[in-house]
Formats: sequence, structure tokens, C-alpha cells
Amino acid sequence: MNIIWGIMIIGGIVYAALTGRMSDISDGIMNSMKDAVSLSITMLGIMSFWSGIMEIAADSGIIKSMTKKMSVIINFFFPNIPKENKAREYISSNFIANMCGLSWAATASGLSAMRELKKMQNPNEVRASDEMCTFLVLNISSLQLIPINIIAYRSQYGSVNPWGIILPGLIATTASTLAAAIFCRIRCRKQ
Repeated sequence: MNIIWGIMIIGGIVYAALTGRMSDISDGIMNSMKDAVSLSITMLGIMSFWSGIMEIAADSGIIKSMTKKMSVIINFFFPNIPKENKAREYISSNFIANMCGLSWAATASGLSAMRELKKMQNPNEVRASDEMCTFLVLNISSLQLIPINIIAYRSQYGSVNPWGIILPGLIATTASTLAAAIFCRIRCRKQ
């Protein structure tokens, strides 16, 4: 992928040089840097806010309560995780953050879940367990009820209706999550 991007960038610069449009390249780079900094600051604020909300939810016991409510789902996909294992709480926290469209806020709990799942394996094992693979696939498919990050991007770039993405996003992520769930169940049964 890096090679493809490198060829496209170099090709664009060479073409601009040959056609006398280097000033367009310079203007594009400067405008893109300005937009990138502005977007980064906006998204940093959103990410910080929602990460804080997730921490408050964890500290107040909401995540633990949701973990209990999600136990049927967790048991179905992760039957080998003991009931009191910390991985269950991290997986639930990750799923909740993803459902709210907070993929950045889900990262910390996702990494913690993988760390806990790794502890359940033989320390010399170099392959990912079924639980690790299932978690990764379900995390990537990411059912989103309210895609906060996408709404923020659309708002930042002047969308007339930034919230208009909710229904298409829900349909797309429901389909991807169902496909992921079916794939994981079939794959885990084959082994």
C-alpha cells in the first residue's frame, strides 16, 4: 500500500512540475495541513469528552452493569472466558463504545481485552486464540447505533445534515456485524 501511495504522490508532483502547476501542489499542501490541524483539534475534543464519559461509566459501575446485561452475547461468542475474568468487562466496554460510534474511546478497552485474552493462553503460544480472533472480527465490524465520530466529521466539513448518516450507518454496521457474527461462529466450530 505504501508503494501505491508513494507512486501516486510522486506521479502527481512530476505531473505538476511538467505542466507548470507546482503552485497548486504547494497551495494544496498548505490548505491540507491547515485542515488537518483544525480537524485534529476538533476530534481531540470529541475524543477526550467521550473517553471521559466512558471512564465515568466504568467508575460508576455502569459498564459492570452493562456487562451483566450483555452476558448472553458474551457467553455466546466467548464461551471459554470465565465468568469473573476481567476480559469480559473490557469486551463489553469496547462493544458499548463502538455502538455509540466512539471508536477512539473503544481502543483502550479493546487493547486491554486483548491483553487479558492473551493471559488466558499458554505463554509460549504465538497464534491468536479463537476468542482473540472473534473479538477482533466483531470489533472491526463495529455495530454503531450513533456514529458520533462520523457525525463530527460531517459537521466539521459543513454538512447540511450531519445526523443524516445515522440510518445508513445503522444498516451498514448491522449487516457487517451479522456477517462477522456468522463468520466467527462457523469458523470457531470448524476447529
